[in-house]
Amino acid sequence: MPVIGVDGKGKEELIMRLKHVALVCSSEKRCDKFYKNLLGLKKTGTKNIPSTLSKQIFNIDSEYKIINYANNAVHFEIFISRAKNQMEKKLDHVCLEVGDTKTFLDRCRSFGIKINQIKKGGKSFIFIRDDDGNLFEIKEEK
Repeated sequence: MPVIGVDGKGKEELIMRLKHVALVCSSEKRCDKFYKNLLGLKKTGTKNIPSTLSKQIFNIDSEYKIINYANNAVHFEIFISRAKNQMEKKLDHVCLEVGDTKTFLDRCRSFGIKINQIKKGGKSFIFIRDDDGNLFEIKEEK
């Protein structure tokens, strides 16, 4: 993939794509419920990251199990941790684009997922959270 491309107006732009989103969840069971059952992603593999590597990358001296969920369009890398300080509320979120918002929200309701729909200035913003509090913004494909 080239690093620099040209947009439709002849201006150079950085070419990139989202490779994966890494989040923290408290259990594999909760992950399967949300990523596999609700979002319909495949569990593509698991691995462990040793505490030495975790310390080098994240400055956290702890071993983690990592579970990957993906399809041909998205890839989530989920770190399993029962540490409560990592489950604190935060601003990070993942934006998912869906084909039909109504159908997706009906599916969320069937899984007991609370939907936060905010209307502002003629626009509607939709957010959901998984069982571990990770925040997802939902947009309809245009």
